[in-house]
Amino acid sequence: MSSIFSKIIAGEIPCHRIAEDENYLAFLDIQPLVPGHVLVIPKIEVDYIFNCEDELLTGLILFAKKVAKMMEGKFDCKRIGVSVIGLEVPHTHIHLIPINGVTDMDFSREKMNPSKNELEQIAELIRG
Repeated sequence: MSSIFSKIIAGEIPCHRIAEDENYLAFLDIQPLVPGHVLVIPKIEVDYIFNCEDELLTGLILFAKKVAKMMEGKFDCKRIGVSVIGLEVPHTHIHLIPINGVTDMDFSREKMNPSKNELEQIAELIRG
């Protein structure tokens, strides 16, 4: 069964794309912890990040770095935090989150529920 991320890659489910190449996709989390919360995924469906082939994992990290650099300076934050949890969706993904402290990455906190318009504005800000 395809993951929700595979359906996003296939265009069956819309997303707010930030960056994309032939192997990877970055898009906004629709229930972010903070504004600018981005998910970075490989287009190949691999459930667990450490089951990725070395080349795929290396490319994923380098692609995430490129996206994080796009995010820098766009949000009131000290860093772009990186998190890999791997339990929510059975498709490898990296969370890139604008942070000022470790509590900004507390996944037990209530998630935000921004409108489609707010998400599009954030996506344009990052892409710009």
